[in-house]
Amino acid sequence: MRRQRGAALLLVLWVLALLAVLLGGLAGWVQLESRQALWLRQHTQTVLAAEAGIAMAMADRHWIADGRDRTLSFDDAQVQVNLRSERGKLYLINAEAQDLMHLALACGASPAEAGQWVKALEARRNQGLAPFRVLEEVRQLPGMTQALYSQLLPEITLWSDLDRPDPAFASPLMRQALNLPHADAEGADPGEVLVVDSRAQRPGGYQARLQVTVLLSPSEDSAQPYRVLRWQE
Repeated sequence: MRRQRGAALLLVLWVLALLAVLLGGLAGWVQLESRQALWLRQHTQTVLAAEAGIAMAMADRHWIADGRDRTLSFDDAQVQVNLRSERGKLYLINAEAQDLMHLALACGASPAEAGQWVKALEARRNQGLAPFRVLEEVRQLPGMTQALYSQLLPEITLWSDLDRPDPAFASPLMRQALNLPHADAEGADPGEVLVVDSRAQRPGGYQARLQVTVLLSPSEDSAQPYRVLRWQE
């Protein structure tokens, strides 16, 4: 009888220990799920603040599109927003090979790397095709390293009709690479295609950044003030 009672007690203790382990695991899982849900909610609110920055920038047609930052507020978020005209970038459809080469060198490419990707781009042109459907295809060209791609991407465009960048909207790197004159962007026509860079920060260190290329509607009373051409988060 005593042996049976001892075995039963041991069994009960093992069951209790197993239940304690299971309950501890369940509590940890619930806590993890709660933290993930909290992070997701805070992140979503931060992204919405960044989207609000884009909407506020699009509502102000007098914003100078030369990349200068403006600080806006949305609920408890601080939002840094800037606009940049695509007219200040190098147009891949018909840019001169010499300009492409100079820009690649200014972005840190070696002469061999710059020559490779310029030749590859010209080969696509000679086939009678548009160079790219999306800007990200630049990464696939021979001679294109990740470092060069990161520096080059903000300086090139598929949405400009200019043979050379407009100096009023060109970046300092572009002006130096192509020896462009200095010009004031205030009062200059930024065109219909703009890049909006919106960076939101909320209490607790939550951050979100959106870069959106938009095509402005031709009329101010249009139901849709702009159309998104490219979206990066």
